[in-house]
Amino acid sequence: MVGNGNSKSPVRRRLVSCGVVALLFVACALSLAFIAPTETTMGDAQRVLYVHVPVAWIGILAFLLLGATSLLYLKTRRLAWDHWSTAATEIGWGACGLTLATGSLWARSAWGTAWTWDPRLTASFVLWLIYGGCLIVRRSIVEDHRRARIASVLACIGAADLPMVVMATRWFRGIHPVAPEMEPAMRFVLLVHIAAFTGLCVVLLDHRRKQIAMESDMERSMLHRRFTENGSSAARSLGGSALACYPKE
Repeated sequence: MVGNGNSKSPVRRRLVSCGVVALLFVACALSLAFIAPTETTMGDAQRVLYVHVPVAWIGILAFLLLGATSLLYLKTRRLAWDHWSTAATEIGWGACGLTLATGSLWARSAWGTAWTWDPRLTASFVLWLIYGGCLIVRRSIVEDHRRARIASVLACIGAADLPMVVMATRWFRGIHPVAPEMEPAMRFVLLVHIAAFTGLCVVLLDHRRKQIAMESDMERSMLHRRFTENGSSAARSLGGSALACYPKE
């Protein structure tokens, strides 16, 4: 009975975390419909900001996790850290892509063009390319430790772009706003969206990391079984050859 209770507790925790995230997104919808005011200049197009800022935050958060777990893998050579890195790479790449897409929608209304080589936009695009490079490495190399080592080194090198993404509006002149002025109601709605998307990111990261760990265990067990079967068949063939060398009496 104790074992059944322990096995159910992870499922319970997952259901609770998913329920909390669902409630946060319900709060997002309600706050967007009833609290967020309509911006006088951009109108309803300004509401893209409530998605753009949270996914941009997740793209940065995922790369911070990617850099930390990459360093931990290079130090310990434990694949468990690389599983976190893989999950962070996949989620960060998607979040960074959504950042560029929603930013283009917002820029078309605010600046009259969907894209410009603004310092922050360029740094965000480079970050997306770094994420993509890590994914390509992980899809093209079969051996797990070699794949983890190369991807970790690439992530550590790519971390140099992270300060550029965060500080580009303060270090360089560009048209991207540093910190746009917002009404208190707008700021509240934005914080609710950031909390909801952060919760979703945490749930997805944990779920994907466990999935990657299970896939790795299955691959190792299949390789071990295949090696054992090949060894047994080789031993049988060697045994048959040795018996054939002795003449029958």
